[in-house]
Amino acid sequence: MKMNPTALTFALATSAMALLIATLPSAHAGKAHEHGVAKLDVAIEGNKLTVALESPLDSLLGFERAPRTDAERKAASDVLARLRTGGELFKPDPAAQCTLSKAEVSAPVLEPTNTAIGKAPVSGAAAKAAGDEHADLEASYEYTCGQPQQLRTLELGLFVAFKRMQRIEVQVAGTQGQSKVTLKRPARTVKLVR
Repeated sequence: MKMNPTALTFALATSAMALLIATLPSAHAGKAHEHGVAKLDVAIEGNKLTVALESPLDSLLGFERAPRTDAERKAASDVLARLRTGGELFKPDPAAQCTLSKAEVSAPVLEPTNTAIGKAPVSGAAAKAAGDEHADLEASYEYTCGQPQQLRTLELGLFVAFKRMQRIEVQVAGTQGQSKVTLKRPARTVKLVR
């Protein structure tokens, strides 16, 4: 079966994009846990915009263990609620007409039962060990865009929302390639590779 050049180009681009998305999380693997630094992977494929965030809990809360006081429990609850909505944290170009279709947040040390990834409750020695180590939070967001060709930038509200965050390491993958940038306060805009 012979494919026309346009169909072949599209098939190759789609395959390459799938490979890039599959390898994005591993691009940060092996890097040290660093307070004040978040990692952000952004991928664009068709009408989908995917954003994956990884951050030490210290950068979001000021501590990396299970909350011990009412004030810490409230702070943890507020951070989780803010991250689950995602709206003020990630703003695609308005002209692209993107709507958040899926948001997942995982922070096992803050939530003994993590239903998002199907883990059993953490208790006893396991909870104590988890509370004594460096802990991270992972979140992912998927947007569906009505006018994806208008998607040029992603505005971040992370520095405004989380005062302890000082730097964001961003990787962007699109059908035209990939890029990497480091944002420092007060920068807020990520240019997207289409």
